Amino acid sequence: MISRAERTAFSDWAWTIDRWLLAGIGLLIVAGLVFAMAGSPPVAERLHLPTFHFVNRQVAYLLPALAVMLGTSFLSPRHVRRLALVIFVASLALVVATLFFGQEVKGARRWIFGVQPSEFLKPAFVVVVAWAFSEGARRKDVPGNWLALLLFPLTVGPLVLQPDFGQTMLISIVWGALFFMAGLHVIWVVGLGGVAMLAALLAYKFVPHVHARIEAFLEPPPPVAGVPSNFQSETALESFIAGSWFGKGPGEGTVKRILPDSHTDFIFAVIGEEFGVIVCIALASVFAFIVVRGLLSAARNEDPFCRFATAGLVMLFGLQSCINMAVNVHLMPAKGMTLPFVSYGGSSLISLSLGMGFLLAVTRKRPRTRVLTQVAASGEPIPAAA
Repeated sequence: MISRAERTAFSDWAWTIDRWLLAGIGLLIVAGLVFAMAGSPPVAERLHLPTFHFVNRQVAYLLPALAVMLGTSFLSPRHVRRLALVIFVASLALVVATLFFGQEVKGARRWIFGVQPSEFLKPAFVVVVAWAFSEGARRKDVPGNWLALLLFPLTVGPLVLQPDFGQTMLISIVWGALFFMAGLHVIWVVGLGGVAMLAALLAYKFVPHVHARIEAFLEPPPPVAGVPSNFQSETALESFIAGSWFGKGPGEGTVKRILPDSHTDFIFAVIGEEFGVIVCIALASVFAFIVVRGLLSAARNEDPFCRFATAGLVMLFGLQSCINMAVNVHLMPAKGMTLPFVSYGGSSLISLSLGMGFLLAVTRKRPRTRVLTQVAASGEPIPAAA
């Protein structure tokens, strides 16, 4: 039986939570289950698994994911910072461990103990860096910007060694945006921009995996035995063309049957074939709504930490969505990045729920805190009822 204190806590949460953000996230979760039933059966059949194997596993992953998101959303900013710091340290340690003991998949070591720790590293890193920037902005005696500057190579270094250049690029862009929000000097902008361009050129020149993907994207080599080198990207484009505006209908897609990653990286192409470009635009609009809503909340938030954390988390979410959709329509080289809450994947789903739980926590309205702050600033005694 639910106690009175628990009912009060839930009532306060329901009153202070950003319901529009919660509704947008919920819509994506429901849509993800629907689209999983469209994109995953062909993959399961090719692997000689039950038809709805991946759908059932996605539902199983969804239960702990929802518990993580809702539980995290109850946290205060102080507890968000503490939890993010613990997860950051643990995830970074696991990322380093994958370099020595991780399972190698397609030439990269990203998995250990059945988990992809880099997925959990991303939201935790954003919150920790937001904490550093906010402390630097609030207190001149705290070297917050320098701490954030040191955390960046410490985080992306192991990711580059895996190698995981997609996650490295994503983290780098969000970190750079937060550094810019922190009010860095124009010299820093030029310097960091130059370093980023140099790093990209060095990766293109000396990393065969990166070089091959960029070359295949810019100038695809001739097909080998009738199969193009960028097979998945070309097949994804065929899916959108076949689906046209209104799609073939649920379960009627045919191109998805030869698309290897139709349930993960290329689920957006399956949506285009079966549900049409109209539904793809509507889905992209939901992602855009969450990002815009989050950025507006960040702009209105007077607390430096909540402002930085909100902006960083929604940028992380929005950029990952944009990269996945851009790869599907052949605007970017393949990155191996999931579409949030839509693509299949346990680590991705739970880590995204963690990030959105952090977002809901730092965007919650806190009228009691605001009243206490105003009373303390005025020098008047705090009333007992407060």
